[in-house]
Amino acid sequence: MSEVQHSIKFAAKTTGLSTHVIRVWEKRYDAVSPNRTDTNRRCFTDEEIERLTLLRAATLAGHSIRNVARLPVKKLRELARDESPPAPAPAADDHSVDSVIAGAVTLILNHQAEQLEQLLSQAALRLGFQGLLERVIAPLAHRVGDLWAAGGLTAAHEHFASAVIRNFLVRNSQPYAQSGNAPTLMVATPAGQLHELGAVMATAVANNMGWRVIYLGASLPALEIAGAAVRNNVRAVALSIVFPGDDPQLPAELEHLRNNLPPQMQLIVGGRAAKSYLKTMKKIGATHAKTLDDFHTLLNGLRNHPPLKRGQSRVLIPQARITHQPRTDS
Repeated sequence: MSEVQHSIKFAAKTTGLSTHVIRVWEKRYDAVSPNRTDTNRRCFTDEEIERLTLLRAATLAGHSIRNVARLPVKKLRELARDESPPAPAPAADDHSVDSVIAGAVTLILNHQAEQLEQLLSQAALRLGFQGLLERVIAPLAHRVGDLWAAGGLTAAHEHFASAVIRNFLVRNSQPYAQSGNAPTLMVATPAGQLHELGAVMATAVANNMGWRVIYLGASLPALEIAGAAVRNNVRAVALSIVFPGDDPQLPAELEHLRNNLPPQMQLIVGGRAAKSYLKTMKKIGATHAKTLDDFHTLLNGLRNHPPLKRGQSRVLIPQARITHQPRTDS
């Protein structure tokens, strides 16, 4: 072991990780075991700083910190050699979606808003708007969520990514003029759900289809959502549930919302953690949109058919979707 000892601030500056992430990786995954001073401050050796640097490279390449945290340095070096480093901003003729997503993660970690928007614009030109949503932004949201949960990035990074992507989508998701009788959709996340990127993507899909969308934002109580929905006479309410998947208060919130919505007003629930609440969704007659593709199909059905009665849910028929945009399995 090296006798040179470094502070956590030095370790953060050298490795590119935040002090928060270093502490999480130490406590939760035993990735490093720094010594402590008499005042309980962490001291890192050169070897531990190298280890943190290699772990950061592994997580950026897509490995879960849970799977690599305790690997020996030799193995981490092998992973680093095997993985191509992500480009900060892939060139316009780079058709690898994986490279685009990896580049976006790097830009998020460095808080480079302008470059991230340029990257999304380049991807939209190649893939079309729907392709951008399904093949880049949805997987990117999953990657950011995984890194956040594993301590690979901070809440500040996650909020930064959401803000940049939200602004980009708002500016670019209304290519079609809305008709005077366009149906209205309300989008939000229920109380306790602070991650809004899924709701932002749902808003973009609906806007792109010519719906009038009222976006309420994140973590709203059931009565506030219901009140806004009733006042605006919306056709449906869409909720995004991303994290956590075991909120003991959320089932009651969903039931409370359904009980305060008119019978003909549809309730749609999506997001990566939505499947954890399927029992409640079935009980209240909410429709589960598993993917953006499902959501697109569901909105088509709602627009082309009369409202359902309370307790009924729309049957999704993926074949009904007609689009010339690239598609991908989720």
